[in-house]
Amino acid sequence: MADQKLTLSLDSGGDVVIKLRPDLAPGHVERITELAAEGFYDGVVFHRVIDGFMAQGGDPTGTGMSGSDKPDLKAEFNSEPHSEGTCSMARTQVPDSANSQFFICLDDAHFLDGQYTVWGQVESGMEHVHALPKGEPPAQPGTITKATVS
Repeated sequence: MADQKLTLSLDSGGDVVIKLRPDLAPGHVERITELAAEGFYDGVVFHRVIDGFMAQGGDPTGTGMSGSDKPDLKAEFNSEPHSEGTCSMARTQVPDSANSQFFICLDDAHFLDGQYTVWGQVESGMEHVHALPKGEPPAQPGTITKATVS
C-alpha cells in the first residue's frame, strides 16, 4: 500500500502535505483520516501559533477547549523525535485525552519527545505553516480551508 498523505489547504493559498505514519500511531492516523473524510477540519483555524515552537489546530470552536464528538484516543507515544515539521496530537494533562487537536512543530521541540503521539511528518509546504499568523490566539488566525487524505 502506498503511503497515505494528508493535505491541509490553508487560506494563505498554500497546501501542506503530511506523510501519515500508521506505523507509529495507527489509532491516531485512523482518527485523523476519518475526521478529514467527514470534513471535520474544513474551516478550522490554527488557534495557537507560537513562533519557534508549534502551530496548533483541530478544534472546531477555535478556542483550544474542544474536539470532535468521538471518544478520546488511547495514547500511542513513540520514540519519533519532535523536530521541525513533525505532526503530533495535542492533549490535556491526561495521556489518553487526544481527540482531534494536533500541532505541527515549527522548530525542534525535543522536550515533548515520548509525551505526545507523533502521527505524521510534513513533506512539503512547511513554508505555509511558518507563515501562519502567530498568537494565542492570533488576531486573524490561519484557516484550514480543506483537509483531504489520498
